[in-house]
Amino acid sequence: MASTTPDVTTIVREKYGEAARRVLDVAEPAAADCCSPVNACCGGAAFNGTVDPITSNLYVNGETDVLPNAAVLASLGCGNPTALAELGEGDVVLDLGSGGGIDVLLSARRVGATGKAYGLDMTDDMLTLARRNAAEAGVANVEFLRGRIEAIPLPSNSVDVIISNCVINLSGDKRQVLAEAFRVLKPGGRFAVSDVVVRGTVPADVRRSMELWVGCVAGALEEQEFRTLLAENGFTAIDIEPTRIYKSEDARTFLQESGVNVDEHLANIDGKFMAAFVRATKPRVPA
Repeated sequence: MASTTPDVTTIVREKYGEAARRVLDVAEPAAADCCSPVNACCGGAAFNGTVDPITSNLYVNGETDVLPNAAVLASLGCGNPTALAELGEGDVVLDLGSGGGIDVLLSARRVGATGKAYGLDMTDDMLTLARRNAAEAGVANVEFLRGRIEAIPLPSNSVDVIISNCVINLSGDKRQVLAEAFRVLKPGGRFAVSDVVVRGTVPADVRRSMELWVGCVAGALEEQEFRTLLAENGFTAIDIEPTRIYKSEDARTFLQESGVNVDEHLANIDGKFMAAFVRATKPRVPA
């Protein structure tokens, strides 16, 4: 019998498209608060007015003041890769799963007029929002591409730095994502992404929850598995640095609408999920 389970890609596209439309439909986005129903926190609904433990307080004070408020509202990430990636003047940067464009616009300012920032997204509404945000911000050295992170529409050896913000965990084929990232990076290029990473064993029914695929949890790689996949795809200088470790009460917040028995699993998942900055390098000389 054919499976009736929705494809992960379809679910992600629908959820993130819905998030983009909520921002696009707000007449005065400046009046919306970061945890209002306008902002889908990692693809889910706002958490009853509480602070989202995954997406809140990721950018330092003043960092996003130069960006359109709609770009900030549509930010569904778990970190701040632009701050940690050490971007330089003239770099070519690619953001995998660029959403409303917040990290692309920040990157474009860091690399300057001689650099360029690409954003790749498969969701038409997010691309519409991102392009509108870039125009409103007056940032010219950006380009938003439609496509999937498993098949990056750029030539080999064309990018200095790859960033991503809580998106790789949503892919159903992470090995292919990392292979594509390696392909498009120039020799010596850097992989510098924020993602949710698992430490230890997580209950199977938490892993199976499709809502959590879109909530930045169930698709997350285990830490050693992430290291292994990077190495098998040719990356070196691999490092995974925790930036935020989610405690059991944080888990209650992002599990509450998933259908998982939260109380039953709180003790088992305390500290098992973390936001992390994942670094790796494409060697200058092929192995």
